[in-house]
Amino acid sequence: MEKKVKKVVLAYSGGLDTSIILKWLQDTYGCEVVTFTADLGQGEELEPARKKAQMLGIKEIFIEDLREEFVRDFVMPMFRANALYEGQYLLGTSIARPLIAKRQIEIARQVGADAVCHGATGKGNDQVRFELTYYALEPNIRVIAPWREWKLDSRTKLLDYAEKNQIPIAKDKRGEAPFSVDANLLHISAEGKVLEDPWQEPEEFVYSRTVSPEAAPDKPEYLEIEFEKGDPVAVNGKRLSPAALLTELNAIGGRHGIGRLDLVENRFVGMKSRGVYETPGGTIWQIAHRGIESITLDRGAAHLKDELMPRYAELVYYGFWFAPEREMLQAAIDKSQANVSGTVRIKCYKGQATVAGRKSPNSLYSLAHVTFEEDAGAYNQRDAEGFIKLNALRLRLAAAKRKG
Repeated sequence: MEKKVKKVVLAYSGGLDTSIILKWLQDTYGCEVVTFTADLGQGEELEPARKKAQMLGIKEIFIEDLREEFVRDFVMPMFRANALYEGQYLLGTSIARPLIAKRQIEIARQVGADAVCHGATGKGNDQVRFELTYYALEPNIRVIAPWREWKLDSRTKLLDYAEKNQIPIAKDKRGEAPFSVDANLLHISAEGKVLEDPWQEPEEFVYSRTVSPEAAPDKPEYLEIEFEKGDPVAVNGKRLSPAALLTELNAIGGRHGIGRLDLVENRFVGMKSRGVYETPGGTIWQIAHRGIESITLDRGAAHLKDELMPRYAELVYYGFWFAPEREMLQAAIDKSQANVSGTVRIKCYKGQATVAGRKSPNSLYSLAHVTFEEDAGAYNQRDAEGFIKLNALRLRLAAAKRKG
């Protein structure tokens, strides 16, 4: 029989689900509940979460601005890898979970809690991401996952429980938003309800961070992003903190309809799901990063990095941020970025961000070697003949054998 829980740290948004979880923890476990709300740039006022927690009798309430840590220590390392899950998804939700879970564990140590709790359902990826982080950082922590325990398995039951326990229900919850939304500084995602049919195109009301590409300005906007060792540090000549830089890129990308993605992806638990994502600043960032890498990374390093990327992205998506294999890959990726410094010019227009120019003091691009004009002896074209024949040798031997 498991020991009685004395104190639990709950990842608390202040919304209906986590407010119900808070009361359910008190009723089911009879334990003290500590709430933790992370500001990751979701764009919502967080003080109502404090007031609701106080109303429910919570004495220890943590509300923390983690935007700079989020971008600096999680988004930036991931973007050095150019990580894309299944070739398209920029991992906006995936990369936020290990930070929230890490801070939960730190708070649990601080307040002497013996358990942590999250509000992720038993069908999705987030339960895995939270719990893998919990166990990686605190192997003996007790984890409570209400959606895998309780019998409140429908929206109607949740609302009835809320009414019975006098938990405030936002007015729009009765005519509830027709899809589920998750947001942070990197992206905003929508899934469920009206989006569950992958044949149906998302209506415009689903999008909140970007204008429609058709409604975007008819004139392109150019911007310059400066990189130092693989990380963006300035936009249009103005040095910015990591979170401020991503905020600026979001604003630029959003007004040009950049970063929309309608994706059917493979969840870690085995099912397919359809999500609609908006990642305006991240999309510009990754395109610019690949642009500066194109002139500063050696071919062998660049190609190996592209081979490692799908594995890295998969580890992030599955929740293995604190696993040794992700850290090993990160060390290799970070090593590759030593000379990835310079400036990229990006053109934003009607939903697209394209590289319009790139320059670097570490550029490996040699005009003297690639020019179609006279190269003053920089490259002897006759050298290509022996190079080609050596590479063709095995092909010629095989062809001769086939011909007898």
